[in-house]
Order: sequence, then structure tokens, then C-alpha cells
Amino acid sequence: MEITTRRGETDQRRLSTAGKIVVGREEIDQYGDTTLGDVLKRLPGVTLGGRPGRGGEIRMRGMGGGYTQILIDGERAPPGLSIEQLAPEQIERIEIYRAPTAETGARAIAGTINIILREPLKLRGDDLRLTLGSERGRIQPSASWTRNASLGETGNYSLTLSASRSDTETETTTRTTVSDVATGQLRLGQEVRSRQQEVRERVTLGSRLQWPLGGGDEFVLQPFFLLGQGRTGGTGVLDQSAGANPAPYATSQSEGDGHLSVGRLLAQLKQRLDDATSMELRGSFGGYQAHNDSDVDQLDPDGAPALTQRGSSRVTDRSWSLNGKLKHLWVDKHSLVGGLELEGARRTEDSLTLINGTPSVPGFDGEQHASTLRLAAYAQDEWDPSANWSAYAGLRWETIRTRSPALPSLNSPRVDNQGTVLSPLLHTVWRFDAPSRDQLRASLTYSYRAPSLQQLTAVPSLSTLYPAPGPNLASSADRAGNPGLQPELATGFELALERYLPTGGMVSVGLFRRNIRDLIRSVIALEDVSWAAVPRWVSRPQNVGSAVSQGLEIDAKAQLSELVEGAAPVSLKANLSLYDSRVDGVPGPDNRIDQQARASANLGIDHRWRGLPLTLGGNLSWTPAYTVQQTAQQSQGREVARVLDVYAQWSFSPLTRLNLSISNLAPRDYVNTSAFVAGGLSQTVATLGPTYRVISLRLETKL
Repeated sequence: MEITTRRGETDQRRLSTAGKIVVGREEIDQYGDTTLGDVLKRLPGVTLGGRPGRGGEIRMRGMGGGYTQILIDGERAPPGLSIEQLAPEQIERIEIYRAPTAETGARAIAGTINIILREPLKLRGDDLRLTLGSERGRIQPSASWTRNASLGETGNYSLTLSASRSDTETETTTRTTVSDVATGQLRLGQEVRSRQQEVRERVTLGSRLQWPLGGGDEFVLQPFFLLGQGRTGGTGVLDQSAGANPAPYATSQSEGDGHLSVGRLLAQLKQRLDDATSMELRGSFGGYQAHNDSDVDQLDPDGAPALTQRGSSRVTDRSWSLNGKLKHLWVDKHSLVGGLELEGARRTEDSLTLINGTPSVPGFDGEQHASTLRLAAYAQDEWDPSANWSAYAGLRWETIRTRSPALPSLNSPRVDNQGTVLSPLLHTVWRFDAPSRDQLRASLTYSYRAPSLQQLTAVPSLSTLYPAPGPNLASSADRAGNPGLQPELATGFELALERYLPTGGMVSVGLFRRNIRDLIRSVIALEDVSWAAVPRWVSRPQNVGSAVSQGLEIDAKAQLSELVEGAAPVSLKANLSLYDSRVDGVPGPDNRIDQQARASANLGIDHRWRGLPLTLGGNLSWTPAYTVQQTAQQSQGREVARVLDVYAQWSFSPLTRLNLSISNLAPRDYVNTSAFVAGGLSQTVATLGPTYRVISLRLETKL
């Protein structure tokens, strides 16, 4: 990448009072990624929770389960819209905040990732990108078209249309054992070998329309639409070495199909009231609709049905938001900002699962309604007390109310859960005397994580490893919500030393700590339930106590010539994060934050050949193996993950270039384990399978 581009992003980071990392278009495009998750996994402190090469939950600082706040254009994504559904071509830049601010929101215990969609360019024209990918010989085509053009006499717009098709096949082996703790006798031994094919097709349309109104005023419209569909099919074989004879089934077959549609319209008005005061009004409306059907047939050795499961679900979400912000430049370089936010969402879900022709939850009609209403107010002051010192003070008040009617058939009460949090936020930066550009930054914050709608509603999701309502395993328990959950609260501290090199490189070394109260964790217990005549193992989220998460974060980027005079045009990027956490009330030594590894790291090298329009590069991501003791009875672990990505880019002209990329160049097996000890029995489930190399060839041209 060119030093001028990197210096611009680096300067944005340096000049921000709150710690922020900015990733621009060039770095987003660099590897020819087809998913946004592949872009994010190389960024400092960001990891993905899924199988390598297949995306997954986005995490900052190794903290899963909703600790990371995800924003799109500064707003929380509407229900049903995942940023994994966004094509990289639709992204203008990515902003990573390691500590919350009053304006971006305090639902960010681990941090915030803000995705800024494409903005209109002054240069008019069209960009066309055609990509052909391959995984195990299965073709993965995608295409995108971006247009920047005028809109009337003064307006302009950017429009990006993307279409993609993925065709994947996944092999998985699941090994389940149940042993007597006292004698070691094997009570159950099973191995399920499964193969699943999945085809997904997606079309997205995103646009930004801008009308300058004179005097610095501006009106913006941002429509976004997504249509998608998918089909799955799978087979499985069960080998049982110990347990009841005969085994529950011998083979299985499954198939499913789904359709989804997402839409959002955002309107924004920026108006200058006087030389020192400006106002911003923003409103949005979004909708999400999904329909999924699934069939599972388990067969005995003779091919006769042992269990049939038919599932159907339809989900409809409607959401809206209204935001107002007032900004005033006051005396002594004070920048005052105050704002109000109001957001609502309503979900209707109609689902039904039949097991052997009988509803899995007897008496439950399948329809569920829920709504959330959020109100927030904030104020912040950013000022420069001296030439070397910048400071920020903010206060944010936020309340969230979730409601859902009672479900008499499940003996489930009406949900009416309300959580209110007042968050003081302090940030400061000390800049050393010129000519040094180095600086020391610190933050003291109060953030929170609200329970999700799924965690609050009590509708169960049954494990159907065995015919319900028969015996189930703690390792594959039913799932149900807890209407009484309270938000997690966290006091946070950040300290970072940043050194900026003369020609645009930088090195940052930082420490962070989060003291968390009312930690939410899923707890598995044997319960008397309304949907079965015998007790069932059920996993429910609970507030279990307090926890601490802390770590050391190092990230750097530089041109090799900044370090070695006369060196080749090589760009270096590296980051290393070390994590430590402790959950009180859970016995050690692995009583850590759920799904948090002890470290993550990336090393990237890019080389631009002199005299040739060729750039070569690669990145190695690494996350070590870990085990987490979730409760006194249950634990979860994952093996080491190493992912190597490489690319080669050839520029035919300033308008056309070809990018060849290989993701997960050296695939290695994926292994997850979970264990549960209760009632004198030890239950272990190990899930393992191969990961796959993905090859992509992308042509980019400006028309």
C-alpha cells in the first residue's frame, strides 16, 4: 500500500482523543476478500469464532457472546442484518474503537466496530469487479458494480450492486462419550460422521445520495436492500460402540431451504445554525423477513424410519430509530455535543417443529411476539487544555425495555424486562513535545452488555438427539431463556503508548482491564419442564457473579525502508494481543471469559516489485488452543487455529488490475470439545473436521 494512504489513516488514529483504528478502502481491497469477516480477522485484536475460512461471530479481545458492539454508519444494525452479509465492495472504511464514547454508545464492553458504507466520489464513473472462487472444486462466483454520478445540478450519489453464489461442502465427525466417574465404565460411545452441502445466493444493493443545501448544510438518503436464499442437504452415519442396543438410529438424511429479505432506509439532515453550532437529525426504518423449512430423517439399519423431524419457521422484524445531535464549538477550544436517541423493534416469530408427527413442545402454538424500546441521552465535551493535551468527558444514559406476552402452554410468565445504565466516560491524550509525534493515551469508562431477546424469552429449543421427550444429554441440552436477566456492567481502563514514525508508520503498546458485574453465562441443569413428562437437561442464561478481563495489545505497521535505509519497498504489519481473565465463583484454573483464548496474533508482509506493476503479500493469523471452565460442571475447548492468506496483484493500467488470492493456504483440522460432569457421569463431545483452501481470481476495472 502507498505510504500516503496509510499516513492518512494513521493521522486519523493519532488525532482522535478516544482510541480508534481506521482501515480504508485500499486495505479492505488488498486481499481480494469476498466476505467482510475475512477482512476483519487480520485487524488488531479481532478474531472470528467459527471454523477457519468460514467466518463466524466477530469478537474483539477474544470476548464472544455479544461483548463487541457492531454499528453500520454509526447505528446499530437493524434486526436480521449481519455485517457478514455485506460485501467488502460496499464498505468505505472500518473504524475500531477500543473504548466506548458517549456518541457511539456504551454497549461495548470489548469495543466497537463501526462499518461505514460507500460514499460518493468526486471522480464520476463505474467500477466493475468480477470474482471467480473455488473451494474443493466448487465454483464460487461473485460480481459487483459501483457507480458514482451526479444527481441533479448539485447532488451526487454512489450505488453498489453485488451478487454472489457460494457452494460449499463440509465434513464433520462428532464423538460423544458418557462414562461413570467412579468406575470409569463407558456408558455411551457414539461417533457420527456427517457431510453437508450448502448453496447460498445473495443480491445486495446499497446507495448513498447526497444533496448539498448550501452553507455547509446537507441532506443524505441511504437505502439498503438484501435478498438471499439457501439450500442445504446432508447425510450422516452413526456408529455406537457402547450404550443401549439397538442404537437410536443408523443413518440420517437432512435437507432445508430458506429465504430472507432485509431492507433499511436512513435519512440524515446536517444543518449549520451559526458559525459555532450545527445540528444533525437522523431517522431510519428497517425490515427483515426470513422463512426456513427443514427436514431430518433418522433411519434404522434396515432403512425404516427411527425418527422424523419437520421444522418450519417464519420471522418478521420491523425496526425504526430517531436520533438528534447538537454540536457547539465553545470558548477555549471546547467541542460540546449533546444528543437524544429513540429506537424500537418488534419481532413476530411463527415456528413449529414436529417430531414423529407430534409437536416438539406440546400445547405451544408456535407464534411468539416480542418488542424492544430503547431511549438514550448523552452529552460530551472534547477540548484541548494545552498544546500537548487533549481531553474528553462524556456521560450517557440509556434504558432498554423488552416485552413479550405470557405463554400459558409453557407456564411461562409475561416478559417485561427493563435495564437502565448511566455511563461516565473519560479519555485523554498527552502529546510529547515536537518534533516527536509520540503520545500517551488513557481511558476510564463504564460500559454494559444487555441481554438479547433470545436470552430473555422462555420458548425452548429442544435437543432431538433422542426422540423427545425421552432422555437427553447435558452436552446437548434443551435451550430456554430467562426473563429475569439483568445487563452486565463493566468498569474499564485503557492505557496505550503510541510512537509515530517519520514517514507514516507507527507502533502502539497498550494495556486494558474490564471489571465485570452480573456476568451472563449459560448454566445447564436438570429441570422439571412443561414440555416433557420427565426431567430434561436445560441450558438457561443466568447472572452468575463478577469477572475480570485484562490484556496487553501491541500493533505496528511500517515500511521496511523506515527501519532499514535503502531497503526494498516492503510493508510490514503485525499485531499481538495477550489476554487473561477470571470468573469468580467458578473453580480454576481455566475459569475464564467464555470463548476467550489467551492470545491472538497477525503478521502481514506486502512487497511491491520495482519496475513491475506487481504486488505480492501474505498474512498469518494465529490463535492458540484454549479451554474454558464455564461452570463447576461444564467446560469447553478449541484447538489451535492458524490461517495463512496470500495474494498477488497485477496492475495492467491505472484503471484495471487482477488479483489472485488464496485463503487458508495450509488448511488444518478444526477441533472443538465440550464436557459436563454431573450425577456421577462424565459426558464429553468432540467435534472435528477439515478446513478448506479457497482460491479466488478477481478482475477490477474502472469504466
